[in-house]
Amino acid sequence: MSLRKTLIATTIAASLASTGSFAADLDSLQKQIDELKAENSQILANLESTPDSTSYSSTTTIGGYGELHYNNLSSDLNNSEKKEMDFHRFVLFFAHEFNDNIRFFSELELEHSVSGDGQNGEVELEQAYIEFDTSDTANIKAGVFLMPAGIINETHEPPTFYGVERNNVEKYIIPATWWEGGVMYSANSASGISYDLAITSGLYNADGVIRSGRQKVSNAAADALAYTARVKYTGIAGLELAGTAQYQSDLAQGTTADEVSAVLLEAHVRYTISGFTATALYADWDVDINTTADSQNGFLVEASYKFTDKIGVFARQTEIDYQKNATTFVEGAAQTDVGINYWPHEDVVLKADYQLQNDEAGDYDGFNLAIGYQF
Repeated sequence: MSLRKTLIATTIAASLASTGSFAADLDSLQKQIDELKAENSQILANLESTPDSTSYSSTTTIGGYGELHYNNLSSDLNNSEKKEMDFHRFVLFFAHEFNDNIRFFSELELEHSVSGDGQNGEVELEQAYIEFDTSDTANIKAGVFLMPAGIINETHEPPTFYGVERNNVEKYIIPATWWEGGVMYSANSASGISYDLAITSGLYNADGVIRSGRQKVSNAAADALAYTARVKYTGIAGLELAGTAQYQSDLAQGTTADEVSAVLLEAHVRYTISGFTATALYADWDVDINTTADSQNGFLVEASYKFTDKIGVFARQTEIDYQKNATTFVEGAAQTDVGINYWPHEDVVLKADYQLQNDEAGDYDGFNLAIGYQF
């Protein structure tokens, strides 16, 4: 065989050998691909049959609000001053949706920055309830929730109201912020009428001191439960008209020979048109007690005007008669507030106001500043 024929034969043989090796490699690669496909199919099947452990990422939400206050007040009556800087409230909301009809809400608050023995602040659980939808227009709450009374008790985030401090009527008479443990049924209609019916724990103060009677659902005495009903109408744009009634058979919770029954009646109206808002509120406690604390009441009138989405001004007048403590009944405590709110963002607010008090209220006059937020 010539050298040329030998070289050709060698080249052909090498090519055939190479082709055979390449074919073998292809078969091996195909087998590996088939095995990976089978494994992937099994993994997908397992995921489909296993509950989604990361569902919280889309059904659990976090929010909150807070406010820093500066008060610069003085009283000629008491010959004293109140010049303080206070991070009054730091609040976190946690909510979770179990399904389309069952959800959880909570609110955890730190007041005055620091809590503990000898400190000014408290850590409080203001809300923690499960809400069950019973229809498209009704639900039931069970747990700890805010009472359906007044204007700011349920909606009190700083960007939602005027003035640095909450008004005295809703602070001492209603008394916001006020929460109880129990159950509440709520329903609404297309006509704008809604109502709430609640059975809850009640207040506990045999002397008829309403604000001090809040038990905050902390080993709360429950000899005498409270029964609350509210009706609200919002069927006209810009209008809110509401009334609340609560009955409790014994503020003393069985600790005195005679029961101290109490009835709260509250009504308010708020109307907004073209940036102008007018608000009026009246609240009254009728307490079955043989002291001046048997009648405690107060009223609020407020006018505000929002020039733009960012700037608004207000003027407010309040007056209350209330049992301040076990030995002191205050009658005709009046306060006037005027001020301005500035919202650099709809959920962030800067506030400034000036207050004037009469002698019955303490005669503390001066200005207040605040920054608040919600998210």
